[in-house]
This record gives sequence, C-alpha cells and structure tokens, in this order.
Amino acid sequence: MFERREAMATGAADAAQAVALSALVFLLEDSERTSRFLSVTGLEGAELAQRIQDPAFLGGVLDFILADETLLVAVAGAAGVRPDRVAGLRRCLPGDLPGD
Repeated sequence: MFERREAMATGAADAAQAVALSALVFLLEDSERTSRFLSVTGLEGAELAQRIQDPAFLGGVLDFILADETLLVAVAGAAGVRPDRVAGLRRCLPGDLPGD
C-alpha cells in the first residue's frame, strides 16, 4: 500500500514538473511574458538554464502563473489541463505552503 501511495506521489510530482515546464515554455515564447517573468524573478538567461530542473524553481514558475488568472487560463489551455488542476499540481512541488 505504501509503495502505491509513493508511486502516486511521484506521478503527481512528475505531472507538476511537466506542467511547470510547459508553463515556462509558454512564458519564453513571448518576449513580453519573458521580460515580465525575468523581471519579477530577478533571473537572467544563464541562471534560468541552470535552474530549469530544480523542482523548487518549477514550483516558483507555477506560483508566477497562479498569480495572474489570465495567464493561468492561457497556460492551462496550452498545457491541456484545467486551471484548477494547475493549483493542485503546485502542491506537489517544494516551496508550497500547506493549506494554501
């Protein structure tokens, strides 16, 4: 039973990372979105490339998306998921506060 729960948690974390990467691609496809993301995060291109596989960073990408409903709807549509699913997946990545 424990192994099944662990596998489910791993699957959810993988799904969360996949959606976060999809969101990041969406942001980087448009220069205005890219500029805003980099401005808000304080990151530069080289640092972004270094952190792309960091689950906590990917959680931050989802935090950025979740802070803007219009962006959230657009990203969710591009990723093929419901907007409320993005919020649920966010909880699977490090840095999320319990009970949010």
